[in-house]
Amino acid sequence: MADEAFSDRLRAHGLRVTAPRVAVLRVLAEAGDHPSAELIAQRVRRRLGSVSIQAVYQVLDALQSADLVRRIEPAGGPARYEARVGDNHHHVVCRRCGRAEDVDCAVGRRPCLTAAETHGFALDEAEVTYWGLCPECQGSAQPTA
Repeated sequence: MADEAFSDRLRAHGLRVTAPRVAVLRVLAEAGDHPSAELIAQRVRRRLGSVSIQAVYQVLDALQSADLVRRIEPAGGPARYEARVGDNHHHVVCRRCGRAEDVDCAVGRRPCLTAAETHGFALDEAEVTYWGLCPECQGSAQPTA
């Protein structure tokens, strides 16, 4: 995707076009690994030369508020980000190395799952994290006693 397409997406969501915003969108569009803010900053620095971690957090916050980026927070690890938005997909996370992959919704449309009790809430989304060992970690798994 060309930078102009990222610029158009920013404008369409009411955001000002800046080099860091375009770079973060590009990094997330090219990433398949649900990177942390720190990893995003490293990848953006390769493109722009210099950007502070605070600037990356501010960009991510603006992009998330505009529904251009999704933040996921696997237990026990840093927040991670992805460009896949607009659907209610879930994630599978490796307990050993932290690798995260997308998993399509178990049922289809949001909220994908039916809660046993809603406590009066109008549910519109379900966020599910499946945990296990990725194929690489399964191959190097230590035998259990």
